[in-house]
Amino acid sequence: MDIYSTALALVKKLYEEGFTAYFAGGWVRDLLMNFPSDDIDIATNASVEDIKRIFPKTIPVGALFGIIIVVEEGHQFEVATFREDQGYRDGRRPIGVKPANREEDAKRRDFTINGMFYDPLKEKLYDFVDGQEDIKRGVIRAIGNPHQRFLEDRLRMIRAVRYSSRFHFSIESETLKAILDHADALFPAVAMERIWNEFSKMAAFSNFDVALTTLHRLNLLSVIFPSLKDLPTSEIKKRLRTLPTFPEESPVIAKVLELFPSATLEEKKELCFYLKLSNQERNFTIFYHNAQTILKLEKERERESYEWAHFYAHPSFPICLKIIATHLALEKRQDFLQEHHIRADSLDEAIQKIHSQTPFLSSEELRKAGVPNGREMGLLLKEGERLAINESLKTPQEIIDRLKKTPLWSHLENSRSVDS
Repeated sequence: MDIYSTALALVKKLYEEGFTAYFAGGWVRDLLMNFPSDDIDIATNASVEDIKRIFPKTIPVGALFGIIIVVEEGHQFEVATFREDQGYRDGRRPIGVKPANREEDAKRRDFTINGMFYDPLKEKLYDFVDGQEDIKRGVIRAIGNPHQRFLEDRLRMIRAVRYSSRFHFSIESETLKAILDHADALFPAVAMERIWNEFSKMAAFSNFDVALTTLHRLNLLSVIFPSLKDLPTSEIKKRLRTLPTFPEESPVIAKVLELFPSATLEEKKELCFYLKLSNQERNFTIFYHNAQTILKLEKERERESYEWAHFYAHPSFPICLKIIATHLALEKRQDFLQEHHIRADSLDEAIQKIHSQTPFLSSEELRKAGVPNGREMGLLLKEGERLAINESLKTPQEIIDRLKKTPLWSHLENSRSVDS
């Protein structure tokens, strides 16, 4: 069963048990804006205990705050009891909650466009916060007092910018003023992981450059990245000018690094650590930096086919090549890409061996040629691979015959003569 049909059945089951239940938040917003969405949250007057009794498989992710995950047909749904928050601590989490009606629940939410409910059984919209009108007007407006909303949860300031950039909406004046007033209070209330999650959501849409520029105008970007504090907005826009042409599959960190064009590799590593990125993202950052260096110095230093083959075999090479190409003038871009594609095609056999970790020459074959186990064996295996790629040697015997003409093999022969 698809996610909508499963969610509909879940709501129906709650109704059959005597409870009210609606689709809530972002799904309702996207429905009104004709955007496809499979992220369905459900709000109900059923308690957590009722929900656990009705549905056999649940995950108590936030039971103390009236939130539980219901697992149905392989889909997960956040089901939340109508509630009022009883004050907040540390600028992120409520101290406690108490049961409420649907209108009170709507008025505790962040923005009007996210504060509506939809009854899928009656196909009826419930809007207690004028969210429908703000969608028509293209406005991001905090529900109630924006200062209170942002002091309750300071991450909402970042979310306001995300929604604004995603939907091309303006931020309502009082909401905008409240962000400017409280931008400095973003930390330590908000964890860096939550900031990065918001960046990732922003970057999923085409105008991430607009989002970052807006964050800078609202003094939030300089709170996140203090080194950008004294930069004018015009410089931020200049640094981000290539983002709209980035490939869709570009990692978020590659886009964020556009803010730091002069950063060294060590500074980029420190940035990854500061942002609490995964090892995969850190490894990408290192390769991306090295790729920029290699391709920038390509005309200044001749590289062996061996080096190019290993460079092209790296899993991050294709996307890095595309990203780097976006920084070139349009008339140079095609020649740049074509040059590397032609070279990569010529090295395809070697690249495939590197991908599959198929040795060009085995230690067993070297042992048959009289090479003992040890340090020299390792050096000869590596040199054999280098020669095989550089000189298009196809068979192990060809590689061994070529190795015998190298100083490395001569050194091995001399050492064996001395030992004997």
